[in-house]
Amino acid sequence: MNPFQKNESKETLFSPVSTEEVPPRPPSPPKKPPPKICGSNYPLSIAFIVVNEFCERFSYYGMKAVLTLYFLYFLHWNEDTSTSIYHAFSSLCYFTPILGAAIADSWLGKFKVLSLVGLSLIALGTGGIKPCVAAFGGDQFEEKHADERTRYFSVFYLSINAGSLISTFVTPMLRGDVQCFGEDCYALAFGVPGLLMVIALVVFAMGSKMYKKPPPEGNIVAQVFKCVWFALSNRFKNRSGDIPKRQHWLDWATEKYPKQLLTDVKALTRVLFLYIPLPMFWALLDQQGSRWTLQATKMNGNLGFFVLQPDQMQVLNPFLVLVFIPLFDLVIYRLISKCGINFSSLRKMAVGMILACLAFAVAAAVEIKINGMAPPQPGPQEIFLQVLNLANDEVKVTVLGNENNSLLVESIKSFQKTPHYAKLHLKTKSQDFHFHLKHHNLSVYTEHSVQEKNWYSLIIREDGKSISSMMVKDVEGKTTNGMTAVRFINTLHKDVNISVGTDSSLNVGEDYGVSAYRTVQRGEYPAVHCKTEDKDFSLNLGLLEFGAAYLFVITNSTSQGLQAWKMEDIPANKMSIAWQLPQYALVTAGEVMFSVTGLEFSYSQAPSSMKSVLQAAWLLTVAVGNIIVLVVAQFSGLVQWAEFILFSCLLLVVCLIFSIMGYYYVPVNPEDIQGPADKQIPHIQGDMINLETKKTKL
Repeated sequence: MNPFQKNESKETLFSPVSTEEVPPRPPSPPKKPPPKICGSNYPLSIAFIVVNEFCERFSYYGMKAVLTLYFLYFLHWNEDTSTSIYHAFSSLCYFTPILGAAIADSWLGKFKVLSLVGLSLIALGTGGIKPCVAAFGGDQFEEKHADERTRYFSVFYLSINAGSLISTFVTPMLRGDVQCFGEDCYALAFGVPGLLMVIALVVFAMGSKMYKKPPPEGNIVAQVFKCVWFALSNRFKNRSGDIPKRQHWLDWATEKYPKQLLTDVKALTRVLFLYIPLPMFWALLDQQGSRWTLQATKMNGNLGFFVLQPDQMQVLNPFLVLVFIPLFDLVIYRLISKCGINFSSLRKMAVGMILACLAFAVAAAVEIKINGMAPPQPGPQEIFLQVLNLANDEVKVTVLGNENNSLLVESIKSFQKTPHYAKLHLKTKSQDFHFHLKHHNLSVYTEHSVQEKNWYSLIIREDGKSISSMMVKDVEGKTTNGMTAVRFINTLHKDVNISVGTDSSLNVGEDYGVSAYRTVQRGEYPAVHCKTEDKDFSLNLGLLEFGAAYLFVITNSTSQGLQAWKMEDIPANKMSIAWQLPQYALVTAGEVMFSVTGLEFSYSQAPSSMKSVLQAAWLLTVAVGNIIVLVVAQFSGLVQWAEFILFSCLLLVVCLIFSIMGYYYVPVNPEDIQGPADKQIPHIQGDMINLETKKTKL
């Protein structure tokens, strides 16, 4: 019988039936309780679910840890494109849970989706895993163990961040410290998380016989949409003032849908209404892997006792989550409770939003400080010029022209450069500059073309008994990836092949040939292998710091032999990466108060038939948040610190709206939203008359 057809029968309840007509029903044997962990009230099956989640999260976050820098370094996308694709991928991962929830609640059940679909197909599988695994763990608890179930969500979140902690620390090391085909080993950085997915599948399958597996309850997602659509359309058709109003707008579906479904959908829509402001929180939180990582590339990762790579800074988040969850659960929340303050779930989430606002305000302050330390950029009709003297004696350089003739007033000694870049003004976007070079009694006039908004080096060299010059375009400010940029000038009369960094060797032409820039990892380079056509030798490049650009002049002196004269074109990153610690601490505290609480709140407020649907809706807010970041990154056009301030202000406004909505929300007791199948109906046995339900057609 279709449960959504109009009722064509009336029920006569508790019709007496003699004990001779129907034999008494034998008493059902007591249900054996599931095995527990070490005598506690936690089902043993929880251990398999938590370990599975650890492995699955290791895989997911390990892959995401290197994703932004993979786009930036390996695919050579710019920062905005890398940020957009990163958040588009994150958004897709959080959209697919709607599909996973529909399959889980409708056809296969949470267990089959999680093990067969979710862990076999990683791309779509994340949509199968995310809405099911948290709710599936909650299903393992009996209602009398509601307190243990609440703590389970904290343990569950701990397992997520334990996997994230290890993977975000290890996978950048696999990327940077291991070489594959002469480059960073992205294959290994992505391969190890893939192996952890296999382990997750094995561990989850091992606990199969212990799981409590609630059966699927039909295509619940479709039922919800159809019920809502029918209620709205029926209300629109009956909008006449003569028709009496109904208590709830969903009551307009009572002609077609059963009361229990309407009750469940009412509970669902009440919570979904609260979810409307939530995406903005995720828009801020998920920028740890994109905008904050890019900010770290402009900072100095040398902590003295350890050198952090920019993408390893993300390890702070899961580490702090592991610290904050027990701190909040065992200390802070209990102290607040003892003070007589009702710190409800919605209040915790609102405080979490405020902490995230503060985190982005701090991130903006850090960004402003970084910009203040960075070298200025040439504007329209401007260039920056430095002079490098490679002649055997000092040279006096004069820029001819009324506007710039007073810029270079001091003579430049041999193998020295001007102390800083000089700003030269152009009359058009591109211009020819004329220089006067005075060396001993020689006067040489030379001409070079330049284009606006660029950095240049005027290199003066010996040319027989005279001197000459060449104009070389420099790196345009800081390296975008936090690595070190190096280039070489070869004063030898033979080509030099240099093996530096992880890429192929660098060839520098003879007689003052100038190489292109090559980016290398920060570190000591005491013996870089070089060779000419008839000789092998090593050069000591010394310490190459984060974000700096260096010029090395290869010379051959009679006293010291072959050596590299080192010059710093762009200074290294001076601001320590440790200054990101306050913003990570604030946003992680906000995450613990918002996300852990939200997971438990979503489960407790969901009808039994719709727990995976509501979990998927919770994850859908994450997807929408990532779309917000994608749109802002592509179309805002703001400088980075202003973008951080924009996000902070938007979340503050959203927090105010959410607080007003939460003030009027009345939490539902989980026992009040259980379906009929969840409630036990006692059967009277023995000598008493059995009670049976009969249906009589009209």
